[in-house]
Amino acid sequence: EVQLVQSGGGLVQAGGSLRLSCAVSGYSFDEYAVGWFRQAPGKEREWVSSVSSVDGSTDYSASVKGRFTISSDDAMNTIYLQMSSLKPEDTAVYYCAFTYTDGHNWYGLPMNTYQYDRWGQGTQVTVAS
Repeated sequence: EVQLVQSGGGLVQAGGSLRLSCAVSGYSFDEYAVGWFRQAPGKEREWVSSVSSVDGSTDYSASVKGRFTISSDDAMNTIYLQMSSLKPEDTAVYYCAFTYTDGHNWYGLPMNTYQYDRWGQGTQVTVAS
């Protein structure tokens, strides 16, 4: 069974940087995507970024584009989210998520919560103003 274990997060000042990690294990097939989502109190969980194991393609939400970078180690066993120029509105619980991408009629990277099957435990990111 696929497992995702997150690390990183914490308290940072506005304008600062943090790097989140998501260790992925237990997957059986090579075609999958890993996404990052976040959820602030009283708000809906929103998509942040995704990366594909097939071709390494990435995508970002408009709110983080240019500030956040998604990456992985060589084997794609660990997915990272490098966050820079952090703003108070980035404060949220951040989750990584996993989904197999073969056998779907999807165009582009999945960016909806319903498209993901496994979730990390979440980690709090607080940006102080």
